Amino acid sequence: VLMIACFIGFSCESQTYTEISGEVANPTYTDNVKSIIVNNCLSCHSVAGGELPTMETYAQVRDAAENGNMICRIDDQSCGAVMPQSGRMPQTRINTIKKWAANGFPN
Repeated sequence: VLMIACFIGFSCESQTYTEISGEVANPTYTDNVKSIIVNNCLSCHSVAGGELPTMETYAQVRDAAENGNMICRIDDQSCGAVMPQSGRMPQTRINTIKKWAANGFPN
C-alpha cells in the first residue's frame, strides 16, 4: 500500500530531464524554448487564447522576449504580474529562456 501511495504521489509531478539535471548549456528555440512556451503560455497567448499578444511562432516569441516584457514578467515581475498566471515557472525553465535570449535567440 505504501508503494502505491508513493507512486501516485510522485506520478502526478511532471519533471523533465532538464529540470532534474540542471540547465541547458546552449538552448535553442526549437529544442528547448518552444516546449516551455507551448506548455506555459499558449493557453492565453494564442489566437484562440484571446486578445493578448500571440506567441505561437519563433518570431512572435523572440519579439516578446526582445521588445516586450516577457522575460521580466516570468523572472522578477518588476514590470507587472507574474506570468504565467497559474504561477511562477521553475527557475530552470526561466533560466533556459534567459540564456536563449542572452545567446542571441538561436532558432
